[in-house]
Amino acid sequence: MATEITTIGAARAMRRKRQSHIKEYVEAVLIAVVIAVILRMFVVQAYRVSSGSMEHTLLEGDFLFVNKFAYRFAEPQVNDVIVFEFPMNPTKDYIKRIVAGPGQTVEVKDKALMIDGQVVPMMAGMFHSDPDTLPELFSSRDQFGPMQVPADHYFVLGDNRDDSQDSRFWGFLDKSRIKGKALFIYFSWAPDPKAPKIESPYVFDLFSSAWYNATNLDRRLRADRLFTGL
Repeated sequence: MATEITTIGAARAMRRKRQSHIKEYVEAVLIAVVIAVILRMFVVQAYRVSSGSMEHTLLEGDFLFVNKFAYRFAEPQVNDVIVFEFPMNPTKDYIKRIVAGPGQTVEVKDKALMIDGQVVPMMAGMFHSDPDTLPELFSSRDQFGPMQVPADHYFVLGDNRDDSQDSRFWGFLDKSRIKGKALFIYFSWAPDPKAPKIESPYVFDLFSSAWYNATNLDRRLRADRLFTGL
C-alpha cells in the first residue's frame, strides 16, 4: 500500500511539474508577443519597398527596419530617409529622402537641386534616369520654386529624381505625417514576373512557388544588400 501511495504521489508531482513548465512556456510566449506588439507600435516596424523611386539607394523588393521612435525627442535631419503617410492618400506609406527643412529655400533649376541658393551635389545612389529636361510649363519635375519650407514641414525627394512622386508635385511634408527613420535593409528579394502566382486552392501553388524560388535563389536573393545601413 505504501508503495502504491508513493507511486501516485510521484505521478501527481510529475503532473504538477509538467503543468508548471507549460505555464512558464505560455507566459514566456505571451510576454514575447506583448513585447513584439509594443516594439511594432512604438519602436520599430518592417516595410517593403514596392517602387523604384528611391533607386539606387533602395530597390524594389528591399525589406527595411524603420525606427518609429527616432523623432520622439529629436528633429528630422536633412538626408534622413523616412517613411511617412502619403498626404494625398493617408492609407499609403511612402519612403523618400529629406533634402530641406523648415525655413530653408528650395529650388530645382534644370534638374539641379538648390538649397538656400547653393547647388546640392548628388550623393551616392542618387541619379537622373531621363536625359531630357522638362520645361516648367509641362512639369515641376525639373523646374521648381524657389519656395521656402514652412515651419514643421519638410521637402522630400526620391533618389531616382526623374521617377518619383515627391514634394515637387504634392508640396511640403507635414512633420506629423512622418512615421519613422529607415535604419537598414534586412532582406532583399528581387521581383520576378515569371514567378508562380499563389492562388486558391494554394497547395500546389505553394509547392510550385517554393521549388521555383529554391532553384532561382541565386538570382532572386540579393545577399549583398542584406544589413545595408541607410
